[in-house]
Amino acid sequence: MDRSRHIDLSLTTCKIETVSAKRTAVPRLSAKESLILDLLAREGESYGLQLVASSKGRLKRGTVYVTLGRMEQKGYVSARSEPSPGDAGGLPRRLYSATPYGIRVMKAWSTLLQHLSPEHAR
Repeated sequence: MDRSRHIDLSLTTCKIETVSAKRTAVPRLSAKESLILDLLAREGESYGLQLVASSKGRLKRGTVYVTLGRMEQKGYVSARSEPSPGDAGGLPRRLYSATPYGIRVMKAWSTLLQHLSPEHAR
């Protein structure tokens, strides 16, 4: 094989790996997460069941707490425990609020969706 025609890909491969490693994950926002952030931004700190009631049927009791837990891991919401009323007994209740990061992600997704809508394509 003629060495003058041999292409050295090691430098190219190195550059590609470096660029790929520098990329950070783009925050994702599902429809339910967007709805929850919107409700928390408008209504302030809320219990999970308050969010279900405020959603007018778009959130279900079975999924709201799973979604809130995932959102808390992502940093979109924060939660604090409130002691249960003495006469009611039971577990402490958790109040959820949108974090500044969660609000920024929600606004960014809203802007993105507005720019990608068919009306903007005309």
